[in-house]
Amino acid sequence: MLKIFADLTKFGIVIFTILSGLAGYATGFQIEHPFDWHHLFEFLTGLYFLSSGSLALNQVQEWKLDKKMPRTENRPVASGKIKPAAAGILAFFFLLVGTYQLFNASPTAGWLGIFTVIFYNFVYTIYLKPNWIYAAVPGAVPGALPVTIGYAAINPNILNSDSVYLFLIMFLWQMPHFWTLAIKFKEDYAKGGIPTLPVALGLERTLFQIALYTVAYIGVALAAPLFVHASWIYILVVLPFAFKVMQELIRFYRSKGEKRWFAFFMWTNLSMLIFIFVPVIDKWNFLFISSN
Repeated sequence: MLKIFADLTKFGIVIFTILSGLAGYATGFQIEHPFDWHHLFEFLTGLYFLSSGSLALNQVQEWKLDKKMPRTENRPVASGKIKPAAAGILAFFFLLVGTYQLFNASPTAGWLGIFTVIFYNFVYTIYLKPNWIYAAVPGAVPGALPVTIGYAAINPNILNSDSVYLFLIMFLWQMPHFWTLAIKFKEDYAKGGIPTLPVALGLERTLFQIALYTVAYIGVALAAPLFVHASWIYILVVLPFAFKVMQELIRFYRSKGEKRWFAFFMWTNLSMLIFIFVPVIDKWNFLFISSN
């Protein structure tokens, strides 16, 4: 039963979401303000329930589509392990709890949470994904907003340069992340009738788009000093990861998508976490470095 629940709410993705939200929260926190564990708890539970509810609702919305694709046919709703109505009730309850908790943390975070669910579960899932080959680009907006929700929970000034940097990193990361998977599971998406880039435009043009967005992603990471405070940690951490992602991109591109896809995929994912947590480390390293 626990595995069904974890699969329904896509627990692995939720962990990524919470980590990105924590990065936003820690970056937006104003050091001169007192720390409040209860406030952090409200934010974390809000983000957990909101993201879990949204992902569960997505499976309710797409269970017929999931049954068509080998990669997704064993998901709880598609496989019949849980009824769509039961999953929908759970999703709705989680969304209510998550929204309530986020509004307790900050009205700005609450409204951003509502916008995220509406955009992902309705604009993207119902309209963009089935009809547009570039749906992943606007679809990356709700995927990037958890880090902004985390920032907004503690600091309403979400247009600050550090908040913009975090959002851009998560936004740009998602195109190479998704399209690499779309290449790997091209036949699945074709069976499901989803017009992803590899299905609609072919491998060569997909690889070009992956390269384009990866260069933009790495460019923002390297430009971090223009957005956030950067110290020696930037040189020590960001530069090596930027180099490694570009190295794996070149290998993946030269193989025409046939080799090194998993290495590129994993290095891109890991680098995203590194890039959004470097501002956190830079901001809070004084807690760990002696002033003597």
